[in-house]
Amino acid sequence: MVLLSFNGAPVGGVAAFDVETGVISPGTIGFDINCGMRLLTTNLTIKEVRPKIKELVNLLFKTVPTGVGAKGALKLKKNEFIEVMDEGVQWCVDNGYGWKEDVKRIEEYGKIKGANHEMVSQKALERGLIQLGTLGSGNHYLEIQEVRKGAIFDEETAKEFGITGEGQVVVMVHCGSRGFGHQVCTDYVRTFDAAMKKYGITVNDRDLACAPFASEEGKKYYAAMACAANNAFANRQLIIHNTRKVFEQIFGKTAEEMEMHITYDVAHNIAKVEEHVVDGKKRKLIVHRKGSTRSLGPGHSELIEKYKKTGQPVIVGGSMETGSYLCVGTQKAMEETFGSTMHGSGRTMSRTKAKSEFNGEKLQQDMERRGIYVKAASYSGLAEEAGAAYKNISEVIETMHNAGISKKVVALSPIGNIKG
Repeated sequence: MVLLSFNGAPVGGVAAFDVETGVISPGTIGFDINCGMRLLTTNLTIKEVRPKIKELVNLLFKTVPTGVGAKGALKLKKNEFIEVMDEGVQWCVDNGYGWKEDVKRIEEYGKIKGANHEMVSQKALERGLIQLGTLGSGNHYLEIQEVRKGAIFDEETAKEFGITGEGQVVVMVHCGSRGFGHQVCTDYVRTFDAAMKKYGITVNDRDLACAPFASEEGKKYYAAMACAANNAFANRQLIIHNTRKVFEQIFGKTAEEMEMHITYDVAHNIAKVEEHVVDGKKRKLIVHRKGSTRSLGPGHSELIEKYKKTGQPVIVGGSMETGSYLCVGTQKAMEETFGSTMHGSGRTMSRTKAKSEFNGEKLQQDMERRGIYVKAASYSGLAEEAGAAYKNISEVIETMHNAGISKKVVALSPIGNIKG
């Protein structure tokens, strides 16, 4: 078997293999396992939030650790972290870091089945143990947004997703499994690189190292990947829990009074065992999504009852300058893209080029003048994330909308942001 690549699997790629005869590839999933998006709605309006935006963002920046190597405030024992790996968001809720309803509003209920902490290296465990509840760096963010004027494209679906009108304030978080997931991927790329000869597999890029999904190596990696994915779900849960607490402190109301409900949480950089129709026949596949997200259509068996009629909420990040979108999955995606769509706008230039093109401090000042207040761990990290370093999010959304792969529901504009 020969697999061709161009510097590894592309971001925004989807690959599906038969569970019995196909392979699983860590690099085709991504190093930040279950990097994902979560959207939290509120009943607050821009008029209420705008006067407090600096106070709000400053406190979020103090409360949610950001940047390379950031450590979480939650000090876990090894046995507790093992429970996080096995149970994901349910561990958070059981220990007071969320609401019972939260679990139902998350892809796979916040837990990928098949996790086995014994398949995780000691080094990965040590890295993950201290990072729960942290944002990280790069394109990860915690952003306060408003529903744009004239940008509710599907009022009925928007209402089902918790969007009630223009000027409503929502919160979006984008992060993943941090150093834990990166170490799991690194460990198994090394394992698969050594194992490929045994299975007669060659690749042109080491980052595409793979093994048969049904093999011992394949099963071990999937179990470890599930642990990292569950950790990422829990990581976003801790961030949302702390975000609710910050809002309570700033606005003097309970999170319940502010109706801070999760709309949904979607994973990208993940592999899932799913059933899809191929050449007219149902087949069980291991679907790899790297920088892409599920886009399940109406009626899909894996959707909670609330979204059976509408289809799955699809959360798509743009840039800290241009905003994001909430979309909905379609049946056409099930038929043409293994139930997948884009997860973001995508970059137009490398991080290195962005740092040479933009000045982080000036960018922060320019954004504040335009009504977007940003706190970042470093100015160089801010420069990397300049809006001009990304594609036009509206054009990307429109392309998928017109193709019928995902449908736009509402556009969201940033008013406050914390970045690593």
